[in-house]
Amino acid sequence: METKVQDRKVPKHLQKFVVDQQYEKYTPIDHAVWRYVMRQNHHFLKDTAHEAYVDGLKASGIKIESIPNVDEMNESLSPFNWGAVNIDGFIPGVIFFDFQAYGFLPIASDIRKLENIQYTPAPDIIHEAAGHAPILLDEKFSEYVKLFGSIGSKALATKEEHELFEAIRTYSNLLESGTGTAEEIEKSKENFEQKQKEIKGLSEAEKISRLYWWTVEYGLVGTVDEPKIYGAGLLSSVSEGRNSLTAAVKKIPFDLHEVIHTGFDITKPQPQLFVCRDFEELIDAVNELASTMAYSVGGTESLEKALKSNHTATIVYSSGLQVTGTLANLVKDQNGEVTYIGFAGPTALAFEDVQLRGHGKDTHTEGYSSPVGKIKGKHTPLEDWSDKELAEHGVVLNSVTTLEFEGGITITGEVSNIVQEKGKILLISFKKVRVIGQNLEQQFEEYDMAVGASIVSVYAGAADSEEFYADLEEVEQKPLVQEELTHLEKLYGTVRDIRENELDVNKAEQRLEEVIADLSLHFPNDWLLRVEVLELLTQHNILASLRPLIGKELEILQSSDEEINVLVERGLKIIHH
Repeated sequence: METKVQDRKVPKHLQKFVVDQQYEKYTPIDHAVWRYVMRQNHHFLKDTAHEAYVDGLKASGIKIESIPNVDEMNESLSPFNWGAVNIDGFIPGVIFFDFQAYGFLPIASDIRKLENIQYTPAPDIIHEAAGHAPILLDEKFSEYVKLFGSIGSKALATKEEHELFEAIRTYSNLLESGTGTAEEIEKSKENFEQKQKEIKGLSEAEKISRLYWWTVEYGLVGTVDEPKIYGAGLLSSVSEGRNSLTAAVKKIPFDLHEVIHTGFDITKPQPQLFVCRDFEELIDAVNELASTMAYSVGGTESLEKALKSNHTATIVYSSGLQVTGTLANLVKDQNGEVTYIGFAGPTALAFEDVQLRGHGKDTHTEGYSSPVGKIKGKHTPLEDWSDKELAEHGVVLNSVTTLEFEGGITITGEVSNIVQEKGKILLISFKKVRVIGQNLEQQFEEYDMAVGASIVSVYAGAADSEEFYADLEEVEQKPLVQEELTHLEKLYGTVRDIRENELDVNKAEQRLEEVIADLSLHFPNDWLLRVEVLELLTQHNILASLRPLIGKELEILQSSDEEINVLVERGLKIIHH
């Protein structure tokens, strides 16, 4: 699937997560849920949301009356240097942020069920499209989200956090799908809670996640006394959007330290929200956080973060050489500084984000290992040695030489190749190599030694994503199952057709009488279609004798459930507005 933004394709490694929206899958009830939420939110948010919201809805190709087509959104967002792609629910944080860094809004196109109309913990198109897209038309906020994407995609998570992500995805999908048994849901919840307990410390991925949550998802802008809504979670939730501006939710002036030390629960309403002064403050904050991350700091501390991650990461030597793989082993000297680095499984080498020829995963299939540091007795780092210095030390093609590093690692072998880029030595390849160090002794027939006095950067993901993830399996496209509409779905479809197309009043009255009778006889618990029918009767001043019947049925439903009471009241307010 080749989605484009101003002739710019989705990068290959991200295309694998893009699936077809299958617009035909939406039922008349799905469109009714979208319409109800959007009308509620638009009515409330036109006065309480950031000024970009109302115009942003239209400009991003989002309609109030029906679920948006992601391809049309992509086209509408193009002039603003954004695009939209359809994905299948939860995706890893690194991938999600990568999409945004490239200027693509990933949209999960499933829609919440009627019983979850106020809020759903699982990603859905109301949240992804109507929540995220409109505010992107503000230039500063757009800059923030793209910058955040490029930084967030580099954040290192722990092994336990990766496991928690999978547990949350499973639990949320079970809650929203409606197909899980009570036992399955409870078991999934227990697993999710157990994985949550196993999280220790505060990783940079968690810090990034919290900053994203309290800004892009649940942010307020302005002053504590007069805030405006811009967070997607608030812009897409009937209940939380309204509650966010009441005294029930504590408002806290934005502070980076406070934000990253405040956790959140995706399954519950937020008890407090942070109010930023403006979007420039957010840009400053994410840059400040970035300066503390492994990709900015480098060194032993950063390597240890990658080791705990147990996932694909890239380390960058001071020469500029980039090594991508799963870090598995670190050898340290007596001062606790890393002197030797080992990767497990397929590993690739790159320079300036381009894979070095002959050094992809197909070459380094069983892992990769190499020293780091200066050569003992030499002030100049090996990467900066001149041809003369190389020759003096015996680093000459087809010659056997020994390199002794300050950290205690010794490499002995026959030089077979020297790779240089932009005046820096990146690799020295050997034949028949012996590697010796404290508690370390290895022998290789062929050995590509990384060159670099230090590790200047460590980050999640690959240096050359296009090459490294070339063999990544595509997300499986779910087959489009065109099931026969249920009786209730057909009734919703009839009402929608009357609202959008019926011009003959007598015919409309006849069709609506049939719907009302059907509702009374077969669907005593459906409140939304009754609200839609009452809206048509009121707007067109027809079937006055049947309005009390619908009103009475709605009153019965309202008295039976507090949530339905609130939803119906809000629906009736829109009718009479």
